[in-house]
Amino acid sequence: MKMKIMNKSDLPLPKYKTEGSSGLDLYANIEKEVTLKPMERKLISTGIFVEIPKGFEGQIRARSGLALKHGISLVNGIGTIDSDYRGEIKVILINLGNENFTIERGQRIAQMVIMKYEKVSLENVVDISKTDRGKGGFGHTGK
Repeated sequence: MKMKIMNKSDLPLPKYKTEGSSGLDLYANIEKEVTLKPMERKLISTGIFVEIPKGFEGQIRARSGLALKHGISLVNGIGTIDSDYRGEIKVILINLGNENFTIERGQRIAQMVIMKYEKVSLENVVDISKTDRGKGGFGHTGK
């Protein structure tokens, strides 16, 4: 599948780091370094605009290395880019660590996974089917 992309930065296009990678690396398109203090969040530009095919979405995900080593994550968990969005892809980073973290221009800050989805038609009912699990949730099945 091909997807149109426009790069309004002088940084590389997003790319898969390895043959088995599912996420395209996104780079920080910032003029100067940005420091995130603990529990601080900032919107970081990528300079990237995409035309995601209908029936697909872009999911912006945290980079596991930044999360493990520095506590850098996404405020919204996974960001969603709808197929009709035409604005710049920006990433809302948060520092969940205990130390300041500095983002440098061109640093890989997140990854974008393109996923197929299905739309559903909602049917308003007064009851839904029963299952063995029922209402159990939030760890009810054990450790």
